[in-house]
Amino acid sequence: MKILLAIDSSPLSESVVSEVEARPWPTGTEVCVLTVIDLFALTYSVGYLEPFMKSENKAARLLVQEVAERLSRRDLRTTAQVVEGYPAASIAEEAEKYGADFVFVGSHGHGGFVRFFLGSIAKAVVENAACSVEIVRHARHDAEHPDHHRADEPRERMRILLATDGSEFSFAAARSIAERPWPDDTEFRIASVVERIIPAADPWYAAGAVAKTRNEVSAKNCEDAVSAAEQIVVQTGFKTETAVLDGNPKKRIVEDASAWGAHLVVVGSHGRRGLTRYLLGSVSEAVAMRAHCSVEVIRDRSLRKSTGT
Repeated sequence: MKILLAIDSSPLSESVVSEVEARPWPTGTEVCVLTVIDLFALTYSVGYLEPFMKSENKAARLLVQEVAERLSRRDLRTTAQVVEGYPAASIAEEAEKYGADFVFVGSHGHGGFVRFFLGSIAKAVVENAACSVEIVRHARHDAEHPDHHRADEPRERMRILLATDGSEFSFAAARSIAERPWPDDTEFRIASVVERIIPAADPWYAAGAVAKTRNEVSAKNCEDAVSAAEQIVVQTGFKTETAVLDGNPKKRIVEDASAWGAHLVVVGSHGRRGLTRYLLGSVSEAVAMRAHCSVEVIRDRSLRKSTGT
């Protein structure tokens, strides 16, 4: 597995680093630690750039090298890289060049040099990366005075919520978590959301009958979706439960994750681009930006090729 770990110079990047550090990974996993010097931000704030760039490049290289060395002590094969450009585009481009399976980014950060963990940048990475993306959130690290968790410290039992719609993209997400190692005592919850329709046309009895049939079919599809995903995830040997929920998927998945106390939400992505993505709307992107916890948006390259997206 190849991971692109995108960090900046803020203390909040510690949440991203420590999450990768604390997770068990398959043997031979490689991590490229990347930081992006935002030339637009520097030009806007500094004006004359050249005298300032040398010191900023040096600081950025020291940052990624330090993190790479830290992760190498967890038996991960690491490299360090600094690039200049617009952060969101650069992260996606470097992930493609690196052949990354995953990009790990934080949900927010700070202004100044190499800043790119603002919500808009994280959202752009989710939208544009060709591979899977995890947006890392951790309450302890997001506090004003973070109490950083290190890989050698005990951590609470991990709870992972897999949201599924029964599509092949959701099955890819289920396979992704089933194929990876997880901490002992990890718990899984598999949920699907029935988005019911309410009749609003005349005659009311005909519309009501159509709506009832449509809702029954949707409920059955959701039940089948969680059952199929459960058959994949249960192979991990961890405790697994299922749920079929009602409501707007973008809202209910986030609510259920919060109520259950999830540490990580995993969703599949159709990987569509351009107008099609905006017409359909993206549940995965909405969940990634609104959830209280970390979110993985899973993209399977083979599905992208087969669907032409």
